[in-house]
Amino acid sequence: MDKKRIFFIILFILTTIGFGIALYLVFFAPDKPTDNGSTGTETGTNTNQPFPQAPTAGDRTPISTDRPTTPTAGDRNGTTPGGASDDTTDTAITRAPVLGISVGSGGDLRFYNKQDGKFYEKQADGTLKTMSDNTFYNAESVTWAKTSDKAVIEYPDGSNIIYDFATKKQVSLPKHWEEFSFSPLEDTIVAKSITIAPENRYLVTADTSGKNINYIAALGENAHKVIVDWSPNKQVVAFSKTGEALGADRQEILLVGTNKENLPSLTVEGRGFTSQWSPTGEKILYSVYNKQNEYKPELWIVNGDGDTIGTERKALRINTWPNKCVFEDDRFVYCGVPNSLPTGAGYAPQIADSIDDTIYRIDTTTGARTEIQTPDTYTVEHMTLSDDGRTLYITDTQTNGLFSIPL
Repeated sequence: MDKKRIFFIILFILTTIGFGIALYLVFFAPDKPTDNGSTGTETGTNTNQPFPQAPTAGDRTPISTDRPTTPTAGDRNGTTPGGASDDTTDTAITRAPVLGISVGSGGDLRFYNKQDGKFYEKQADGTLKTMSDNTFYNAESVTWAKTSDKAVIEYPDGSNIIYDFATKKQVSLPKHWEEFSFSPLEDTIVAKSITIAPENRYLVTADTSGKNINYIAALGENAHKVIVDWSPNKQVVAFSKTGEALGADRQEILLVGTNKENLPSLTVEGRGFTSQWSPTGEKILYSVYNKQNEYKPELWIVNGDGDTIGTERKALRINTWPNKCVFEDDRFVYCGVPNSLPTGAGYAPQIADSIDDTIYRIDTTTGARTEIQTPDTYTVEHMTLSDDGRTLYITDTQTNGLFSIPL
């Protein structure tokens, strides 16, 4: 074969390959990344991720622990130190995750900011002020005294302290103590002492210096059936779900006193008892579920003082839990009520964490309820009421922050 013929064969092959490459680049090659910040893919980003889903009606802002607590460029709503919004149309006092919302002795809202480990008070002018220069890293639970600025702070490793924000003094408590409540006089606490050996587990009281420990009642294997909650009338330190068996849909709840008093018990129509005291301790708001209410939590009100304990029991015909409520006084209560609950929700309260609530003011005497108009939709986690009764403060299970609702 002569050289000229070989040359033409090689030229034909190269031309065919080049034509094929051109076809691929024009019709099949992927688009190049763009750098306009809107539709392109940034350098170094994994482009094999699935497409994001478009938001649908009713979507809520997901919980995130990395939201800034100080203003950043492009923020719609600026924030003051501690995360407070300066936009008057925004109901958020802070967008940081919080714990332990409560109203203190001076009427100021107080809370723990999980993001920076600080405690804050909301001042009369709306600004936030730190309650201490100390940082309380990774606090897991906060239990306030009703009026004084004392709190029991629990940590994930089991450490517990009482911190007095007025005196800046700290007291350490045993690691095997848990689930605290302050006495009405706020000089004593009650807690569960959960030791390794069940026979040494007790309900105990101690003063706020951690001394003068008294053993109130043996817990044994039933610690999980006891709810620690010191009543405002000083009579009761805990509820115990260890009463007589009354059938599948009835239960006896025992009331534990500080001096082993023989207090009347409660008979409740269902299981899953949870409760809240009215401000004076004259009433107990509680919820239970049973077959008749499709195993959804239902609110009841009952007398809770002295010899009247357990009398005038009344179903309010409202499906929610007491932890989503706050009393205005002994008669009226505000509650976040899920807009819908599936059958069996009483067995798994966390199912309501993704269901929007309607907030009602409920007359516990007549059962009448009035809807509270809110600037946004909420799923109430915890709720408290301002000292003047004009503002609700809530945390939301679906959105980080602390929100105010004018009444």
